[in-house]
Amino acid sequence: MSVSIAGRADWLSDKHLQRLLGALTEGGEEARIAGGAVRNALMGQPVADVDIATSCLPQETIRRAEAEGFKAVPTGIEHGTITVVAGGKPYEVTTLRADVETDGRRAKVSFGRDWKLDAERRDFTINALYAEADGSVVDLVGGISDIEARRLRFIGDPEARIREDYLRILRFFRFFAWYGDGRPDAEGLKACARLKDGLGQLSAERVWSELKKLLSAPDPSRALLWMRQAGVLTAALSESEKWGIDAIHGLTKAEKDLGWAVDPMLRLEAIVPPDAARMKTLAERLRFSTAEADRMLHWAHTTAVEPKTTEGELAKRLYRGNRQGLVDRLRLSLAAARVRAVEDNDALLQAGGFSRLLGFALKWERPEFPLRGADLTALGAKPGPKLGEILKNLEAEWVEAGFAPDRDTLLERAAQALHT
Repeated sequence: MSVSIAGRADWLSDKHLQRLLGALTEGGEEARIAGGAVRNALMGQPVADVDIATSCLPQETIRRAEAEGFKAVPTGIEHGTITVVAGGKPYEVTTLRADVETDGRRAKVSFGRDWKLDAERRDFTINALYAEADGSVVDLVGGISDIEARRLRFIGDPEARIREDYLRILRFFRFFAWYGDGRPDAEGLKACARLKDGLGQLSAERVWSELKKLLSAPDPSRALLWMRQAGVLTAALSESEKWGIDAIHGLTKAEKDLGWAVDPMLRLEAIVPPDAARMKTLAERLRFSTAEADRMLHWAHTTAVEPKTTEGELAKRLYRGNRQGLVDRLRLSLAAARVRAVEDNDALLQAGGFSRLLGFALKWERPEFPLRGADLTALGAKPGPKLGEILKNLEAEWVEAGFAPDRDTLLERAAQALHT
């Protein structure tokens, strides 16, 4: 049975892409769309990047691309990859290759002309499909049937594929979260469980990048469950041990029902304890960006909000604390209350309270304290610690009064404080 992505992939008809494919197939050479673009086209998923595999050697790829007027950048030439910019779009063009040596993190490759060997060096059958310029799909490893069954399966022996690169353990669960149905492939799952200690050989950046992609799936709850059962989740994210992943399902349902954007950081917060010291260690170990680390620490330092909290009380907390930390707390509390509300009327009331507070927090605009140090010096105050202390105390009074005292009232209070 012939399968084609023609009609399912508008990007395939791009004239610059077709010119590039044509240039790479002249004189007996071959070039095909490879990997994720073919998989996603067949599954009706968006395609972000289009990669090309070719029998042309890297330098020949550069020569042919430049002869067409395209820009060719040797981004990974030692592994056969040239980035060709055609019509303003980048395409990674990689020479057919086979692994000759692997160490669990990287591979040494040899270039060749064998499409089956090139397919067999890849990780999963659904990622090893090719498409000709006309859209005809070339399947050398049984990937089409796996796509139809939404089944994620390693190519060949799962242990051998994992030992080539231990990141494939995390990729197994990530791709299952995005594309799999039912139970994970039994042999793949057992291989991941047996070899999970190999994750310790990987760089922190690669581990966090893969975990973040997994947590960005529409619903990662099933994948996380199987990761937990295989011992992989604890190996990759020790902070999740003894804490639980039950909150993930309720959170993803709340995202869908309430129109929240998928947020991998919020999902991470749902499966780790709000312990500032442990979150600091986590951020350092996985080498979070500054923004990611700050968010985790703000969330961990933020105490829970009671559903009966008034909007005025919440406004004070928002002013004194971190808005993102409070919003994260409220989202997680609301998602958890919605799960309990199915059988608990009290939880239903709590959900209503959290929803009200979350709406307020999202719309809240930080008021500006009306006084500055210059206002106090104009009243005769001398710069120094006393001036700063008076300002701090006045701001605290202003916040406690619900931000109500105006500038004139505060100036009167400042004058009184200066003369006491």
